[in-house]
Parts: sequence; structure tokens; C-alpha cells
Amino acid sequence: MQTDTRRALITGITGQDGSYLTEWLLGRGYEVHGMVRRSSSPCLGRLAHLTPESLGVGGRVTLHAGDMGDAGGLARLVQEVAPHEVYNLAAQSHVGVSFDQPTYTADVNAVGALRLIEAIRGGQDAIGRQIRFYQASSSELFGRVSESPQTESTPFHPRSPYGVAKLYAHWITVNSRESGWLHGSCGILFNHESPRRGEAFVTRKITRAVARISLGLQKKLSLGNLDALRDWGYAPDYVEAMWLMLQQDDPDDYVIATGETRSVREFCEKAFGRLGLDYREFIECDPRLFRPAEVDLLCGSPTKARERLGWKPRMTFDGLVATMVDADLELARRESDCGGVFSDGT
Repeated sequence: MQTDTRRALITGITGQDGSYLTEWLLGRGYEVHGMVRRSSSPCLGRLAHLTPESLGVGGRVTLHAGDMGDAGGLARLVQEVAPHEVYNLAAQSHVGVSFDQPTYTADVNAVGALRLIEAIRGGQDAIGRQIRFYQASSSELFGRVSESPQTESTPFHPRSPYGVAKLYAHWITVNSRESGWLHGSCGILFNHESPRRGEAFVTRKITRAVARISLGLQKKLSLGNLDALRDWGYAPDYVEAMWLMLQQDDPDDYVIATGETRSVREFCEKAFGRLGLDYREFIECDPRLFRPAEVDLLCGSPTKARERLGWKPRMTFDGLVATMVDADLELARRESDCGGVFSDGT
């Protein structure tokens, strides 16, 4: 494949981060390749707006069928695409689900990352140049935190099968890097949200419910631990940090966060307040929604990312909540017009 255009391969391209990263890379003239898992109903809703007409001359997107469980398929894909950069965003991404499906979570999040790294090793040999690799690590690595805010040197203590699987992927990336053959960087991203967040995640559950309640489509919202504290940022800001990591000559690991914590309760208060509602009238606490092993506090320090990458979050917490509520209000209005349940395709 002879071209001066930089090529990126994104696993998990159909997810929230994958779709925003695709936009970011296209805006910089990349040729973007995405791996999509085969299913009877392809989930391409977050990419639907990236039509040939909208892409213009800035780049293009090619989707490939693939699976993190298929080592041979990953190897063929890397050699076929011959990417300059690989972003591993594929995962079983829901912490709660990982308690019910720990084996599957481990296979995709942990061993899947290893399969991809090995595919890159073989791909580098075949195409004769280095491939830069980004591993999506997670604030869930910290789990039961020993200090706050958490930095790149804070000890890890994951509290879920998801966190444990992500920890393996993180360390196998570090090990491959320290072995001298992989240009691999890990982004330890704290919670990052957007209107494209999946509806199973607490922030989107809240903003979706607020909008539906305001239009009389829903009466109550059941949540778990309202006092859990999280560091919430805006997903488009965070994909910029992913890209910046792979532009550095020396690979490294970076905490990507806002440095501020808010409780789930405060998120509810802001979201309901956006539409003039009092969250206390609509929230029901359901003990069944608590995690078996709770993570009470996560707060990241973005100091290293700021100093070395020149990165900082742009969206405020209030702006994030307002953006999500407004988007879900529009979705709920379309649902109301349809007279029933309406899906946004994500």
C-alpha cells in the first residue's frame, strides 16, 4: 500500500470514543480503518453521519469485519491495512456486566488486547516499519484508591472483573514497550461522557430519563449508589488526548481527567434542574443496582498530560450535563412524535 496518507486502525470504532476519534482523525487527513464485529444488526448509528458527502477530501473510512477473539483475523487485518497507528478501543465496556460475564470480559478486554499486540508485532515485521499503539486503559484500574487525586504512579487495586481485565491489557502493553519492540502508550481515561454514551451507563440513563420524564413518557428512574464520586469529562476532549499520545517520540502512560469530582447525586440535580425539575421527586434507589464491590471515589490528576502533551479538558461539568440533556430532549421529542419507544441507534 503506497501512499503518504497516514492510516489509522481503530478497534471499537462503532462506540462513543471510536466515533469521535474517527472524526478527529479525518479532520487531520487520516485514512481511517475500523474493525466491526459481525452481528445480525450492525450497530453503526454513531457513524451514520459520516457519509461520503460529509467526509469531503479530508479522509475516508473503511470498515472491516473482525473480532478481538480471532488472533489470525487480527494479524491479517493489521497486515492488510498496514496502519501507522492502532487504537484499541474495543472492549466489553460495562463494569456492571463484567460481574455477570467475567470470562467473556477477560477474553475481550485482556486476552484480546494481547492478540492485537501480537498482530502488531507480526505486522511490523511484514511491512518493515514501526506501528504506534494506543491502549485504552481505565480509571477502574485504581478501584479502591490509596490516594487522591490518582496519578500515573498511584497503585492499582481494581474492584471488578472489568478493572482486572483492563489491568492485564495495561500491563501487557507496558511490558511489550519495556521489552523494546512496541511503541505503546496507555491512556488511563477517567469517566468521559457525551450524547453518544450508551444508554446502559449511569450518566446517559439519567439524561435520557430526565428528557422522557419532562415529556410524560416516563415516571421514575431507578439508580444505585447516588453518593459515588466520579471525575467526569467530555469524550471529544479525551480522544484528542489519545491522538496526542501517539504523536510523541517516546511512548508513555497518561492519566486523562478533569481533576474534579462530582457525585451521581449532583449529576442528577444538574440534569433534572436543566429542565426545571427536582430530582428527588423522580429518583428511586434500588439496592440491586449497587456493585458487589463498590468504587466510591475516582479523581484523576491530568498534570502529566498537561505538561507533556499540552492537553487540557475544554468542556465544563455544567456544559457536559446541559449538552447531554439537550440532545436527549430532542431524542425524546422524536420518540413522543412516534407515539412509542424510539431508538437513537446507539
